[in-house]
Amino acid sequence: MPNPKLLYIGNKLATQGATVSTIDSLSTQLESEGYTVYLASSKRNKFLRLLDMMWAVFRYRRKVSCVLIDTYSTQNFYYAVGVANLCRLLKVPYTPILHGGNLPERLRRNKRLCWKLFNGAKINVSPSTYLMEEFKKEGYNNLIEIPNNIVLENYPFRLRSEPKPKLLWVRSFAEIYNPTLALKVVDLLQKSDYQVSLCMVGPDKDGSLERCKKIATEASLPVKFTGRLSKSEWIDLSTNYDIFINTTNFDNTPVSVIEAMALGLPVVTTNVGGIPYLLENKSDALLVRPKDADAMCQSVVSLIEAPQKAVLLAKNARKKVEKFEWEEVKHLWFKILKA
Repeated sequence: MPNPKLLYIGNKLATQGATVSTIDSLSTQLESEGYTVYLASSKRNKFLRLLDMMWAVFRYRRKVSCVLIDTYSTQNFYYAVGVANLCRLLKVPYTPILHGGNLPERLRRNKRLCWKLFNGAKINVSPSTYLMEEFKKEGYNNLIEIPNNIVLENYPFRLRSEPKPKLLWVRSFAEIYNPTLALKVVDLLQKSDYQVSLCMVGPDKDGSLERCKKIATEASLPVKFTGRLSKSEWIDLSTNYDIFINTTNFDNTPVSVIEAMALGLPVVTTNVGGIPYLLENKSDALLVRPKDADAMCQSVVSLIEAPQKAVLLAKNARKKVEKFEWEEVKHLWFKILKA
């Protein structure tokens, strides 16, 4: 198997308090398979980060066979645009890795920029059927689906045979992930006399963490905020909780949900973006409308009142998540990274 040198462009900010992202996990996995992977960037300042990314492309242009670019739907989208423009100018092949759950809206809103970015790529890697279909609708064909992956042995499976309203939420605190919905669910459960508790794990991105803390304090809600935790720390923490809730307004195939499935936590989630492509309602998770606290609350209650349902969802979810094992997924990466 050829082992080309790669440049990976993304927000490598985990050492500065941000959530561990694909650039951290995938680069490490590829290096373990014998690839040489150069990385950019860990600069905190956004402008300096973009300059560092562009400099890395220029610096390694003759060393690497491909540039991998983490591509999001929010402001970070413009990092991908700038890096891709330079790659085309220098005739360096590049591969966007599609992350943003709201990328379909970006395709419609910025047609010209998107066409240059994605049509000019060697190939675009989609972690979900959802984004594959949305990109095809807009005329893109240079696509391959490679799911987000985990190393399954790192996620001990534990069935919750009698789940309690002990809720776990893991995500960055940002408006698009609607963390306040989790607080509304807790409030409803508490008013219904359930002995509820919620743990929210993740760093702040836009001030949402402080807003959530203020709401929880003013309403005397039983919520614990841990801030960012390492992967192993939150996996250990998960043993104290029985139900995983995902409250996002936009989503793709969130790794945190896949991890919860691997751990045996029954999942209650909004049915946005790529979620319905990842999960089947009432088979391996419970799906509800976005922003609907009543529906999410009722779904949590249904798992508490019918524990056999929670057990069935967890077993089916664990079986599904086996296809996200790195040992299975890595061969798809080998295929597209051949020199």
